[in-house]
Amino acid sequence: QASQGPQGTGAALREAFAYPSFRLLTAGYFVCGFQLVFIGLHMPSYLKDQGLAPNVATTALALIGLFNIFGSFFFGWGGGRYSKKNLLALIYALRAVAILVFLLVPLSTAVAWIFAAVMGLLWLGTVPLTNGLIAQIFGLRYMSMLTGVVFLGHQLGSFLGAWLGGRIFDETGSYLIAWLIAIGLSLVATAC
Repeated sequence: QASQGPQGTGAALREAFAYPSFRLLTAGYFVCGFQLVFIGLHMPSYLKDQGLAPNVATTALALIGLFNIFGSFFFGWGGGRYSKKNLLALIYALRAVAILVFLLVPLSTAVAWIFAAVMGLLWLGTVPLTNGLIAQIFGLRYMSMLTGVVFLGHQLGSFLGAWLGGRIFDETGSYLIAWLIAIGLSLVATAC
């Protein structure tokens, strides 16, 4: 193949999509987008509907942002030492557990803030792991393009998390089904 010259963009995309792990990585990032936007957009309304003061949601979002710094650093560091694939699976599994516990325990300000801190630790830790896997599998030449393709999956999930969360609430008067979908998607992403 060296005599044929360097691989072109189209060939790189075909190779990536032919690789099952690339498709599974994209599916996992879809789930990530769904969860992040659903929680970021609809959690404040959910907390208000549950009788908590508006400042609880504001602080919860700030805690997600704060703990995201530590989680992204930790999972980026961990991805250099341990299996990136296994760490991604761990993030999605822990998100499922965190959401389930959040739904099962009696809601209070402390519970909302603990949930936000835990979700913050798991928020964007997927980014260094996903980018690292793309580089590890396909090399650096087309890493930006392939990361962009995977990120498109994230954005499609983000759209669905925003839209479906609102649609479910409009139809049922509750976010419960959307939370359960977020848990189910975490289990799917863990398997991916």
